[in-house]
Amino acid sequence: MLENSVTMVVIILVINIVYVSFFTIRMILTLKGQRYMAAFISMIEVVIYVIGLGLVLDNLDQIQNLIAYAVGYGIGVIVGMKIEEKLALGYITVNVITKEYDRDLPKALREKGYGVTSWAAHGLEGDRMALQILSPRKYELKLYDTIKTLDPKAFIIAYEPKTIHGGFWVKSVKRGKLFNGQKNEV
Repeated sequence: MLENSVTMVVIILVINIVYVSFFTIRMILTLKGQRYMAAFISMIEVVIYVIGLGLVLDNLDQIQNLIAYAVGYGIGVIVGMKIEEKLALGYITVNVITKEYDRDLPKALREKGYGVTSWAAHGLEGDRMALQILSPRKYELKLYDTIKTLDPKAFIIAYEPKTIHGGFWVKSVKRGKLFNGQKNEV
């Protein structure tokens, strides 16, 4: 079966797509502090890597194998990123500055399950309201849409917090009470 040139190219391509996808997921898990899951995935990853590289090195006279390896690597990066987007591990913190202080944006966001802290702020052009919103990453895009719907001119900056400790919102997440029954609404 491996004698067939087209079959070999397809096998090398698929192996590298799978390998790089595992690599991407392992790196993300490592950055998120999930070391045991990352270690387990790395064991699978290295076996796939050795098999794929071995096939290429055993057949270096076949340039199509090297090309398949490189193309598979590139596609694997894209596939790994898509998988990570679907997993959406962790949380996102979004800082929002609204032009109108008297808007009821914090209340509307809290009713949707987001953790919101707000305070008065002063900008170059006058009074503003600043909000800091915590959300699971899987609801990130819906949060942006909600903010833009409620205040189309809001200034939004987002980042991933490294550590979260305390507060009622974190306790609700751990108990599984946040966003229950609101999967389509959030």
